[in-house]
Amino acid sequence: MTRTIFAVLLLSLSIAACEPAPPEPNSNANSPANANGQASPAPVQSPVPVASPSATPQLKAGDKVKVTISGVISEATVVSVDDKTEQVTVKLQGETKEKTVAIRDIVKQ
Repeated sequence: MTRTIFAVLLLSLSIAACEPAPPEPNSNANSPANANGQASPAPVQSPVPVASPSATPQLKAGDKVKVTISGVISEATVVSVDDKTEQVTVKLQGETKEKTVAIRDIVKQ
């Protein structure tokens, strides 16, 4: 019985060792090699554009907005806006407390 278990274990380990490795996430894996047999260098990606401050919504007290807090989108009313720190104080619909959130987490309705 022990020999059978040991044989099965040894066989499964040898089969697992012979399995091919998963493909690498390299984008050049299927690209043709250059003249001296080396792969060509990876292309340089352009940087991701960052939203400029002028692209942020222009908010003022009393505006109805949708705000993302902890991944949940809720309706709220703007209480105050601090452009210097890019923070907005909002009052969520159905709640009594005010919350301060980043201006990028707000979508104007």
